[in-house]
Amino acid sequence: MAKVKVHVFLKPGVLDVQGKAVEGALQGLGWPGVSEARVGKLIAFDLADDVADKEAEVKRMCETLLANTVIESYKIEIA
Repeated sequence: MAKVKVHVFLKPGVLDVQGKAVEGALQGLGWPGVSEARVGKLIAFDLADDVADKEAEVKRMCETLLANTVIESYKIEIA
């Protein structure tokens, strides 16, 4: 089994309301050096070894379901 991680974040320029809330909260709690906070999601799963081109298959998953490619970008890690 291959271990797959897909990191999904809003694209630069897209307002990240959750990121701004986290940034403001951290600053309010005494960490004034925090800036440009972004909130994303991590999707982790196992992929069968018999999948021939794992990278292409996971990319297809991202384009189909895991990321809204209009406003989100993603990074794939396969171990």
